[in-house]
Amino acid sequence: MTHTGRHFLQIPGPTNCPDEVLRAISQPTIDHRGPEFQELGSHLVEAIKPVFGTTNPVVIYPASGTGAWEAALVNTLSPGDRVLCFETGHFATLWQDMATRLGLEVDFVPGDWRHGVDPEVVREKLAADTGHAVKAVCCVHNETSTGVTSRIGEVRQAIDAAGHPALLLVDTISSLGSIDYRHDEWGVDVTVSGSQKGLMLPPGLSFNAVSDKALRARESATLPRSFWDWGPILESNSRGFWPYTPATNLLYGLKVALRMLDDEGLPQVFARHQRHAAATRAAVRGWGLEVLALDEREYSGALTAILLPDGHDADTVRRIILERFDMSLGAGLGKVAGKVFRIGHLGHFNDLTLAGTLSGVQLGLKLAGVPIDESGLQQALDVLEQP
Repeated sequence: MTHTGRHFLQIPGPTNCPDEVLRAISQPTIDHRGPEFQELGSHLVEAIKPVFGTTNPVVIYPASGTGAWEAALVNTLSPGDRVLCFETGHFATLWQDMATRLGLEVDFVPGDWRHGVDPEVVREKLAADTGHAVKAVCCVHNETSTGVTSRIGEVRQAIDAAGHPALLLVDTISSLGSIDYRHDEWGVDVTVSGSQKGLMLPPGLSFNAVSDKALRARESATLPRSFWDWGPILESNSRGFWPYTPATNLLYGLKVALRMLDDEGLPQVFARHQRHAAATRAAVRGWGLEVLALDEREYSGALTAILLPDGHDADTVRRIILERFDMSLGAGLGKVAGKVFRIGHLGHFNDLTLAGTLSGVQLGLKLAGVPIDESGLQQALDVLEQP
């Protein structure tokens, strides 16, 4: 079919980029060793900190979030170190796969992909580790494959209750700039993130926010590292530069995106995401369908994963919606492939965009023969009518 108008990109990342960000990225590239870039670099390494909720350094890489995963591990751990990971979904599984390939010993706690990290299990596991063999706890804050948000503050409390010295490493790739997150307050040691979701940029930048404890761990860590090594980057950052060619034009965009988040105010950004998530869940329940996340304390503000009834294929629904209405929805991944589809409602997003998205989903479900109650859309609109 020939489509007119703009494509609806409603996957949970990469998300839609604001026009202001795209215009910034399109500016001519400058000398990354010159004084104009030095001013930009010096500004960004400070301006990024409030989004993480930290006053400590944030390392910016020209890489995907996967690179930032690796950086978190290789800067803090040594071959044979034991790490505690939790099977909360597809991306948590990939991170523990990486840890295994890097030569770490992984204790991977199985999960049902419908719940987040259980703080009580964290406490039990670490309390039993009297020899402190576990060197790090790895958690995904917002599991992009399931729409489940783990309670990281409670995970930190569990680590402290066990009296354990393990580092806390947290993936915020689909939550940073969308869901309340507090690196310093929650005692996180390395926060991993990426540019293409709540930060409203294209893919290509990734981040490590690092605690003092993590910086000390780097001094004894012996996993091989070169490109990912925090040391040379932080030394160059102190002068506004990077030790290699940075992603100059994406950094232009980052400056604008950070200004936009600051102008709106992070508390307002988080509240907006929670409101849109509540409206989406109202539609899902109104349709008579099921949200994949089971614990209301763990509902994601960034995306909603929807479980279809037996006998209905989520990928068929997604295909019909793409072909008929030019809208992309997130696929089910790993264990939930074909069983769920995901609606991204994060980043540069407003009430009418959500209303249009949910209208397209309702039409697509009907066309795919999924039995639904058509009051679902109205129930979402009722939420959006509230200020």
